[in-house]
Amino acid sequence: MNVFNYFRGVVETALDELVAAGRLPKGLDTAKVTVEPPRDPSHGDLSTNAAMVLAKPAGLKPRELAEGLAERLRGAGSVETVEVAGPGFINLRLADDFWRARVAEILRAGLHYGRSDLGAGQKVNVEYVSANPTGPLTVGHARGAVVGDALAGLLEKAGFAVAREYYINDAGAQVDTLARSAYLRYREALGEEIGEIPPGMYPGDYLKEVGGALAERDGPRWLEADETDWLPVVRGFAIDLLMRQVKRDLHALGVNQSVFTSERSLVEAGAVDEVMRTLEARDLVYIGVLEPPKGKKPEDWEPRPQTLFRATAFGDDVDRPLRKSDGSWTYFANDMAYHLDKFRRGFHRQIDVWGADHGGYVKRMQAAVRALTEEQARLEIVLCQLVKLSKGGIEVKMSKRSGSFVTLRELIEEVGAGVVRFVMLTRKSDAQLDFDLEKVLEQSRDNPVFYVQYAHARCRSVLRHAAEAMPHLPQGPTLAQVGLAGLTDSAELALIKQMAHWPRVVEQAAFACEPHRVAFYLYDLASGFHALWTKGKDDASLRFLLEEDPELTAARLALVEAVRATIASGLQVIGVQPVEELR
Repeated sequence: MNVFNYFRGVVETALDELVAAGRLPKGLDTAKVTVEPPRDPSHGDLSTNAAMVLAKPAGLKPRELAEGLAERLRGAGSVETVEVAGPGFINLRLADDFWRARVAEILRAGLHYGRSDLGAGQKVNVEYVSANPTGPLTVGHARGAVVGDALAGLLEKAGFAVAREYYINDAGAQVDTLARSAYLRYREALGEEIGEIPPGMYPGDYLKEVGGALAERDGPRWLEADETDWLPVVRGFAIDLLMRQVKRDLHALGVNQSVFTSERSLVEAGAVDEVMRTLEARDLVYIGVLEPPKGKKPEDWEPRPQTLFRATAFGDDVDRPLRKSDGSWTYFANDMAYHLDKFRRGFHRQIDVWGADHGGYVKRMQAAVRALTEEQARLEIVLCQLVKLSKGGIEVKMSKRSGSFVTLRELIEEVGAGVVRFVMLTRKSDAQLDFDLEKVLEQSRDNPVFYVQYAHARCRSVLRHAAEAMPHLPQGPTLAQVGLAGLTDSAELALIKQMAHWPRVVEQAAFACEPHRVAFYLYDLASGFHALWTKGKDDASLRFLLEEDPELTAARLALVEAVRATIASGLQVIGVQPVEELR
């Protein structure tokens, strides 16, 4: 149950009663009515703005409407007190029995707790990572991979039908440079002295593996061949090998995308030509001359006629070129074809996770999707800022194998996939993230990964100890049947209320496309559990296991199992395996 959605329904029922009684006009728009946690928990459990947003259209003063609505809400089931505050907010406090009933609900749901039908099965395409296949995935790619994968998991939890996709940017100059760089390593593998890697080529040692594998497969076949003959072969070979490595690294991170789409394949299949025909049929393409970019000096600018897309008609700042000066398609034209292809595959909602350096590309791509789909599809962009990697406060700058960056594989080997995933969600995606390789392995409250996993492990420890010391008590699923009336301490009830927020967190985080909210929530829940644990150390009557009171012990075990299940549910959403025991 989403408690807040449930009581929004209770508020709407009360409003309907006021309408039926002639105290409110018919046809009021209640879309902006909310039921939320009050900013100050001392004000109650729930707060609604109904009187504030409906007073004006109802022709009443907010306070007057609030008093009438409060009168109706006082008779609602599980509502203990109703108070009108300030100019017209209504605060509700619920009966303790209502909150205790949530524990049994959590136990019955288990890992499914928090699942929502918000998405109603709507298809969503989440595209993330999508790095150029020119080398290993880096720490920078890791953030986009985690954010995208956690967002996909969150949307699935909220009831959407999600496709996880990787767009292979295997067309254009960068993959030709890859092929030439790999060809140097191929010659080297066959015994040739290649000297220093020329400027503009990819220098990383990882290409030695590509060159060596090609030499093993084809021998000296390409040494005397013209570039026009060997370039497409080496390019395809290098891309295939590097993409296999990319998929292995993503799998090690727990990322397993279901769809891989090739840019080159789309171009060769005529998808860009189809985009042009579509735009031309709607008079959205013309030949024109653009103004010089801002900051360019006149002598640096060569105005020339170009094939332009009318992007400004769909919210962009300027119209955008579709062809380069050599007549080939721009990257933008190829990307238009890709997003149209996604629409043709049935994805009217598309979410792309990009690095922050692509921020200037957002408006034009959203304009393109609007134009190509005649406003039937929408494109949402999630931007990920840089990751600053350090060790003991000292920045980690490079990897010998890669030449100039730390690879995702190296990061996973250093700290583990679960740690990487959780830490990447400890900041909002558009904020820079500091990743300290030592700090993330500390066993302290300042390390959110440890703090959350410690809470889960502590829950498991309590339950194991109970099974050994008091084996006659209910365990596992049967805890959903125990009496919970003994859960009366304020810390116990506060913890239950925190767990009851989880379904709301799922829906709000999914709506906002912000999976970091899950990590924040889990840290707060873990903090609440650790606080209750500490309180039991100071006050023996609040300990989880009381041999002299098996009934109360069973209730507290049910609470502990509910905490464990909620933490596990949250970790499952963001793709982190819960720890059963900490050593």
